[in-house]
Amino acid sequence: MRTSLAAGVAWLTLTGPMLSGAEPLATTVWQCGEERVVTHREASGELTVFLREGTQRLAQVPSESGARHEGDGVAFWSQGEGARLTVSGASRPCRADRRASIWEDAKLRGVDFRAVGNEPGWHLEIGPEAILLVTDYGAETLRFPLPQPESDAESRRTVYACAAEGRELRVQLEGRPCRDTMSDEAFETSVEVQLAGRRLKGCGRALH
Repeated sequence: MRTSLAAGVAWLTLTGPMLSGAEPLATTVWQCGEERVVTHREASGELTVFLREGTQRLAQVPSESGARHEGDGVAFWSQGEGARLTVSGASRPCRADRRASIWEDAKLRGVDFRAVGNEPGWHLEIGPEAILLVTDYGAETLRFPLPQPESDAESRRTVYACAAEGRELRVQLEGRPCRDTMSDEAFETSVEVQLAGRRLKGCGRALH
């Protein structure tokens, strides 16, 4: 995308959507009419906004409510999961897409593959240096060093086997269609996780 936005004004105030028992995500996906808009809160307090016209980095300015950012003729104003975006004088309401935000946030954090499963709820992230497994609806978080995977092109199967703190983890990715049992969302990869005698099944996709 281009690094500057066409002349116009947009208003935004940001408090990203929250997960149950978690801090607000740094990255939020908004549905603004027919346009999908992504915002990312920087550590500096600035806000990067990815629009159809290009990408803008906005400075935080005082606001009576929410968090307001402006810069180079662009601003964005939101409260909770709602927002209002104005570009070139045209204003439209926005709504945060919580599910999409989780996946986009993982992607911008550098996660290469993410998987989810249910009963009990769990998710897994494979990054450049480690595997992160969160189980039992967030009650337990485990981090394992990233091993060299074993892949079989014929069966379209990849296996990660590693251990940390006396616990062994085996993650099997299989290239066959999978549907989430709660959301009915379609995924390209079936995932099986084995941890200390437990077997978790779910679905996932590559993020890069």
